[in-house]
Amino acid sequence: MRRGWKMALSGGMRCCRRVLSWVPVLVIVLVVLWSYYAYVFELCLVTVLSPAEKVIYLILYHAIFVFFAWTYWKSIFTLPQQPNQKFHLSYTDKERYENEERPEVQKQMLVDMAKKLPVYTRTGSGAVRFCDRCHLIKPDRCHHCSVCAMCVLKMDHHCPWVNNCIGFSNYKFFLQFLAYSVLYCLYIATTVFSYFIKYWRGELPNVRSKFHVLFLLFVACMFFVSLVILFGYHCWLVGRNKTTLEAFCTPVFTSGPEKNGFNLGFIKNIQQVFGDNKKLWLIPIGSSPGDGHSFPMRSMNESQNPLLANEEPWEDNEDDNRGYPEGSSSLAVETET
Repeated sequence: MRRGWKMALSGGMRCCRRVLSWVPVLVIVLVVLWSYYAYVFELCLVTVLSPAEKVIYLILYHAIFVFFAWTYWKSIFTLPQQPNQKFHLSYTDKERYENEERPEVQKQMLVDMAKKLPVYTRTGSGAVRFCDRCHLIKPDRCHHCSVCAMCVLKMDHHCPWVNNCIGFSNYKFFLQFLAYSVLYCLYIATTVFSYFIKYWRGELPNVRSKFHVLFLLFVACMFFVSLVILFGYHCWLVGRNKTTLEAFCTPVFTSGPEKNGFNLGFIKNIQQVFGDNKKLWLIPIGSSPGDGHSFPMRSMNESQNPLLANEEPWEDNEDDNRGYPEGSSSLAVETET
C-alpha cells in the first residue's frame, strides 16, 4: 500500500512538472499576442493617421511576425534527436556490464565496444563517455539532459523559454528564432518611437492607445537588449563551432583536451549549422549536414590539408575548463550530466 502511494505521488509530481514547464512558454505567447494587438490595432489602426504609413507598417510587421512565429514554433516542437540503436548496449552487453563488479573491467568493456563506433571524445579521466541512465555510449558532442531525461545529439542547452532541449535537430531554428526576435523588437521600437515622443509632448490626444504605445516601446526595448546579448553569444559560439556546454567545459579527445577540436574555420563552422545551401539559411527548414552522430574535426582536416596545421586557431580569453557560473544566461539553462 505504501509503495502504491509513493508511485502515485511520484507520478503526480512528474505531471505537475510537465505542466509548470509550459509556464515560460505561455508567458512569451501572451506577451507576443498582446504586442500584436497593441501594434496592429492600437498603433497602426488607431494612432497612425496616414493611410500609406498604415499599409507600409502593417506589411513589414506581418512579414517579420510570420518568420518570428514560425521559428518559435519550430524551436518548441522539433523534438531533440537521440542516438540511434547502434550506440545502445545490446541486452547481452548490458547484462555483462551490470553484473561486472570490477570498475576497471567495466571500463575495458566500454573501450572494446567503442572501437566499433565513430566516437573520439572521452571523459575528463580519458574513459569512454557512457550514459548509465540511457545505457548507451555517447556519440561525440552528445549529452544527457536531466530535464528531458534523454541523451541529446550535439546538445547545446535546455531552454525553458521554448520548453525544449536545443541540440542538433533544432539549433538552427533556435538561432533563427533569436535573430527574428531581435528584428521583431527592433522594428517595433523604431516605428513606435516617434509616436512615443508625440504622446510625451502632448501632440496626440490622451486616449487608451497611449498606454499601449508607451508600454509597447518599453517592452520591445527591454527584450531587445537581453535578446541581442544572447544572440551575440550564440553567434560567437557558431563562429567557433562550439556548443554552450563545450564553451564551459573543453571537450576531451583521445589525444587529450582540445578547445578548438571542432573548429573548421569561420565559413565551414557556419555551414555546420546552416548547411551549404545559402538559400535556406534564413528559412526554418532543416539543412544542417550529417546525422548528428559524428562531426568533422580540426585534427582530421589538418591531416588532409597540411596548410591548416599552420593556421592560428582563435584563442579564448577565458579558461574553458572553468565550471558553470551562476546566471551565465538569463534565457537558457544547461542541464547536462
